[in-house]
Amino acid sequence: MSIIPPADADPRKHVTAIRQLAEGRSNAVGTLTLAAGAAATTVPAPTCGKEAKIFLFPATANAAAELGNGTAYVKAADITAGQFIVTHANNPQTDRTFHWLAIG
Repeated sequence: MSIIPPADADPRKHVTAIRQLAEGRSNAVGTLTLAAGAAATTVPAPTCGKEAKIFLFPATANAAAELGNGTAYVKAADITAGQFIVTHANNPQTDRTFHWLAIG
């Protein structure tokens, strides 16, 4: 989904953007892999604001285990304009990959 500049007066672009949202498309999604050997991972999220809610969806077995253990989470204080930080277990695994969604 493309971002329409505020001054763009082309109604077709606006209609297309609204249709895409209605069809479930959004720029507020992405993929992240937790940093190996660290206890936190910073995720760039251009559409994220400080009031956003972050949802993590495991994409690998090790990510599912991390989530199931309760060791991967995002604190409200770690959500800021343009990024969020995932706190997680410090281990050497390099395949703890998640899909994420930022709403709000």
